Amino acid sequence: MNHSQMLHSSRRQFLRSAGLAAAAASLVPHSIFGQQADMVATARAAAANAKITLTPLRRNVSLLSGSGGNIAVLNGPDGKLLVDAGFSSSRAHIEAALNTLDRRPIRHLIDTHWHFDHTDGNEWMHKAGATITAHKNTLTHLSQPTTIAAFAYTFQPAPAAARPTDIVADDSILLANGSTVVLHHYDPAHTDSDLSVNFIEADVFHCGDTWFNGFYPFIDYSTGGSIDGMIAASSLNLARTASSTIIIPGHGPVGTRAQLKEFHDMLATVRGNVAALKAKGMALDAAIAAKPTAAFDAKWGGGSRKPDDFVGLVYQGV
Repeated sequence: MNHSQMLHSSRRQFLRSAGLAAAAASLVPHSIFGQQADMVATARAAAANAKITLTPLRRNVSLLSGSGGNIAVLNGPDGKLLVDAGFSSSRAHIEAALNTLDRRPIRHLIDTHWHFDHTDGNEWMHKAGATITAHKNTLTHLSQPTTIAAFAYTFQPAPAAARPTDIVADDSILLANGSTVVLHHYDPAHTDSDLSVNFIEADVFHCGDTWFNGFYPFIDYSTGGSIDGMIAASSLNLARTASSTIIIPGHGPVGTRAQLKEFHDMLATVRGNVAALKAKGMALDAAIAAKPTAAFDAKWGGGSRKPDDFVGLVYQGV
């Protein structure tokens, strides 16, 4: 099957036939956020020489890590299908890593959400021949100035060539390289534009930034995210995976369903702790001082989103 023969259908059709940032905060050194003059340029500079690692996962699915969010690669005769695009400044390193598989071109790109550490490479991948698929809200945010209040930063519209043209409003599928690729749309969680990507035959599940494996997540309230949405998305991820599933988080190492369950339970417990403090009338500073994440900080507090920051995000949403 060539790229033009890839099939795109609704979730209902799939079920009938088959029977079946932010993000930027987790990738860019924490010190960068004192340099708000041009966060995008600073992040690109930091990523320009980042080491890109290619890791085979199962069947014809691999992981590219090191530039922005985790990138999944489905390789085969139809050309490469990628999930997320990383930073544009990593292009040479990404291409070199992909070429260790073979010289087939990138024919399809799926954005898990709009954040620039997942979409900054969209333009070059599109110009190299990739069709870009994303949720409709990803197109909206990439087409206009979009502010993330937590970063005190407004992202300017992406170039026209970086914007998705294959728009998903509900669950849908792609058929490529002998694989069934199921796209699930979440209700607002990390953002209002989140998709997961399920490689059915390989039993590999990319859940974007609805999972940060090993550290506290960023929740983008400015574009629809919420702590309750993150917990709900984690529940859906658990329902859509099994003990055999290889799960790709938006950030952090590839993991298992058991690790995903730990993340879900941490979110739910911290939410309950913070909500109880807020219900007592505690202001944010007092809630932070009460250390409602203390039981989890050793395991989850080592990333860019520090415990106090995470309490602030949760407090905002309860």
